[in-house]
Amino acid sequence: MLERIRAVVRKEFLHIVRDPRTLVVIVLIPIIQLVLMGYAATTDIEHLRTVVLDRDRSADSRALIDSYRASGYFEITAYAENEDEVGQLIDRGDARAGLMIPTGYGRELAAGRVGQVGFVIDGSDPAVANTILGASQSVGQAMALKLVEQQLGGKDLQVALIEVRPRVWYNPELKSVNYMIPALMGMILQFLATMLTALAVVRERELGTLEQLMVTPIQPIELVIGKVLPYVVVAFLTLIEVLTFGVLWFDVPIHGSVLLLLVLSGLFLFTSLGLGLLISTVAHTQQEAMLISWLFLLPSIFLSGFFFPIDAMPTFLQVASLFVPLRYLLTIIRGIVLKGVGLEAVAMDVIALIVFGVAVIGLAAWRFNKRVE
Repeated sequence: MLERIRAVVRKEFLHIVRDPRTLVVIVLIPIIQLVLMGYAATTDIEHLRTVVLDRDRSADSRALIDSYRASGYFEITAYAENEDEVGQLIDRGDARAGLMIPTGYGRELAAGRVGQVGFVIDGSDPAVANTILGASQSVGQAMALKLVEQQLGGKDLQVALIEVRPRVWYNPELKSVNYMIPALMGMILQFLATMLTALAVVRERELGTLEQLMVTPIQPIELVIGKVLPYVVVAFLTLIEVLTFGVLWFDVPIHGSVLLLLVLSGLFLFTSLGLGLLISTVAHTQQEAMLISWLFLLPSIFLSGFFFPIDAMPTFLQVASLFVPLRYLLTIIRGIVLKGVGLEAVAMDVIALIVFGVAVIGLAAWRFNKRVE
């Protein structure tokens, strides 16, 4: 019995060693998981993009802005002229928070009264919003304490205080389900479209039926369309199912256009289907296709902002996330569902999806035709 077991074990090892593609995937997946989890799995927020609306333009207001910048939590990336501009920057995702200093802030401090400032927080990501909420108040308190020490050390004994009044936009209850359910829509779309397309084409080749189809008058592009179209329908039906279940069961509000959401999700499907087709030109077996699919899907999950905020990642991972199409879809879905934004607010993300879609579909079609020939 031991001899038979030893023979089977030897045979399986030979299969692994003689299949370099599967061997590379098996070795790479744990390393990729380790690197991504080690760097990306963090909720520490630093250098959060912040817009400032300074109506006072005094030495005191500039000191307050400097204190927020010096805290390390906030990076002042823009100065707005009015509240509408603050809202537009946060809607587009160019800023995650907004500090608004009213006219007369410096005079209130000089008179020893409370200087009130507003702080707007993008609550679409509860993990980030909770951190910002605490940090915005702690910086204000630290600044107030500094002013008290300065005034008590001088002749003027009037005590000046700063009151920060934070306000959470888009998700005021900071419910994590409102953040995760829209993201699940994007992840399910990519998972189904990529893996099912790859498996369907490889299965035909594995069974030998692909070659039988190719000797018929059917053209390669017709075969591709016929193979992937059912999975487009399946992915869309699943998207509608998740959307409906999220609204009815989890009470996730949809503030934007459902039609726009479906259209832009369909645009993302081109990229996922192209990726599945590209994988099918590399893989020889369904098992190999599944492993390669996970090799692409795992970085997408970790680097797209699905679980962990991109702002909290190291710079090199933030740069790497720019090449993850799912990142742009999640921005679009969360923007439409949570913020109620229109096409103009997510235009750059839509352009990125179009570029990725054309590139991946083109490469996949070229590889598929070459493989068939």
